[in-house]
Amino acid sequence: MDIFQWIGFIGTLFIAWAYFILQIGKYTTDSMSYQILNLVGAILLIISLCVHFNFGSFAMEVFWIAITIYGIYKIIKKNKTSKNS
Repeated sequence: MDIFQWIGFIGTLFIAWAYFILQIGKYTTDSMSYQILNLVGAILLIISLCVHFNFGSFAMEVFWIAITIYGIYKIIKKNKTSKNS
């Protein structure tokens, strides 16, 4: 395996770990830690896919990043709203 495959593998571990932690109830979807793990994992997979391209996987990671950024936006918006109340 080359370095880019390792980067992709680490990205996969980040996403799988985030999902596991969500399933055992340690994180919720409103957890910034959960969102950051997903975002970093997807970015690492995108880096890997830039070298070992697969369109389906690349498209999935782009959607994953977009959805995660939306989740982060919701958390930030919710925190601002609760601070102003």
